[in-house]
Parts: sequence; C-alpha cells; structure tokens
Amino acid sequence: MVREQYTTTTQGTNLQRPETQYVFNVGIYGWRKRCLYLFVLLLIIILVVNLALTIWILKVMWFSSNGMGYLQVHSEGVRLEGESEFLCPLYVKEVHSRKDESLHLQSVYNVTVNARNADGNVTGRLHVGPKLVHFDGQHFQINSMNLDRKPLFTVNEDKVTVGTDKLRITGPEGALCEHSVETPLIKACNGSSKAKELKLESPTRALRMNAPRGIEINAPTGTIKGLSHLDIKLHSSDGTLMFDTETLRLPKLPQGTSGESDTDEELYEVCVCHDGRLYLALADDVSNCLAFSQDKSNSLNQEVIQLWMILDANTKVQSSEASPSTDVNSKSR
Repeated sequence: MVREQYTTTTQGTNLQRPETQYVFNVGIYGWRKRCLYLFVLLLIIILVVNLALTIWILKVMWFSSNGMGYLQVHSEGVRLEGESEFLCPLYVKEVHSRKDESLHLQSVYNVTVNARNADGNVTGRLHVGPKLVHFDGQHFQINSMNLDRKPLFTVNEDKVTVGTDKLRITGPEGALCEHSVETPLIKACNGSSKAKELKLESPTRALRMNAPRGIEINAPTGTIKGLSHLDIKLHSSDGTLMFDTETLRLPKLPQGTSGESDTDEELYEVCVCHDGRLYLALADDVSNCLAFSQDKSNSLNQEVIQLWMILDANTKVQSSEASPSTDVNSKSR
C-alpha cells in the first residue's frame, strides 16, 4: 500500500489546516489474485507436460538428423527399414529392397500397381488378386538376369515370343493350341513311360506340318506310328520316296483270285533295280522287267529284281533276282 500526503499553505499565514490523507490501493487482491496464480500454475503444468510429451515422441519415433525412425532421408532418396503400412496412395519413382532381403508387397484384398503418363492416364496396370494375376498394357516382357538382358518371354497384341532355348510343358494334357504353332523342334521328355511320349493330335480338325527346308521325324529307340481312318498319301513333287529298311511288311494286303477277269483291266508287275528304284511293267506269263526298264541303254547289263509276294499271315515283301525268262510268281488284280 502506498500512502501519499498533500499539504497546502499560503505564504504569510501560519494557519494550521487539518491534514488530508488520500490512500490508493495498487495491485490484485483477493480471489482475483488467487485465480491469477492458479492460471499461471496451470500454464506451467501444461508447458511441462507438452515438453515431456515432445521429448517422449522424439524418443519413440527415433527422430534424428537423417530422418524419423526407420525412415531416413538421404540425398539420393528416402530409405525405409522394416515393415510399413501405407493407408493412402504412394507415388514413387523407384522401390527396391535391401541387398540381403527381398521386397514384399502385401494387402488384405489385392495389390495394384499403375503406371501413368504425363496426363495422368493409366498406361499399364498390374493387378494381383487372391485368385488372379491380371496385367493391362500394350507390351509385356520378362528379361534374363544375365548381362545380355535376353528377352525370355514377350507378349504383345500380335504374337507371343518365348526366348528360352527350351520350352518344357509338364502337364498331363500337354499344350492346347487353337491356331498354328511355329517352332524349329518338338521333342518329348526323356524316358520310356507312356506319359513322356510325344503325341501330336487334332481331335476335330486337321493336323498339318509345313517346313520350307524339310521335316524330319526320328525315333532312335522306339517306333513311329501313323494311323488314319481314310487314305494316307506320301507325295514328293521333285524328289524320291525312299524306304531305307531291311524288311517291308504289308500285313493286310488283299490276295488276288485266280481265273479270268471280267474286265479288260491291264495288270502290272513291280520291278526293283539294285539302287532301290521301283517301276511298273506289264504283267505277262514271263517277267517283262528288262523289257520295260527305264534305262534302255543299260537294260541288258542291268540286274533287275522282280518283286514277289509271300501271301501268308504276315504278308512280307521280299525281293529276288529275276531274269528275262523268270515266270511271274503271283499276279493280282
């Protein structure tokens, strides 16, 4: 409390005036003072709590000069250690894992990766769902990890290209192709089981094999079978049809009947030269192979073999040397 006293006198007088006292109270007192102290104390408590929470958050989140916790910011990008969950879309230029660990992308429903152009339109999409992996794009390619980066599998709107040296199909039903297939080699798996046999089949349509430089079918340790409900035709436009084998069998060749024919149809005999060529000659009581030889200049010196038949259960085609006077062993219509 401050007390001020003011006394006024007039010069030349000695009058005594009563003293007048004026008292002014300066400050806050009572309940206002107590509220002010309480408010200041509350602010101090809040400040201390905020400071403690800030220190605790910095410690828990592992804030440092390089980043926050497992998230580190470098000049070349952002590095994130451990497992992370993104609740909103993530826009990045490149994502890769540590050198000693793999990269895992997990989601409760699906994982979708979109590629956009400068206008924001989606140009490529990879969708991995619980039962389906779907890709939308104009071109899909898988490259080798070697230095040459050889394309292993390429897909576009025009064709599908497999760049590996060997394509192996292990399914029990094989490969189903609705259209043509172009390949330099078709080979069955090694083994003797029936499941590893090579089988080319067209259940409801035709099966065609075309090659400008030839078609080669080899079975080094097995057999080759060709079955047809109708005719089987072997045609060579400019070449020779060759059977390189020791034995030629015709098991179901029909046997001719003896007697005179009702028609004037001409009968022929098959003649075989030493080089394996076959030609026809008019059948007669004696062999006409030399007379109808294709090489007239060497017909006298050329040995001609007449083809004759042994008609038994395993009708077997054999050959024997024939002379101009040799009789025809069998004739058939």
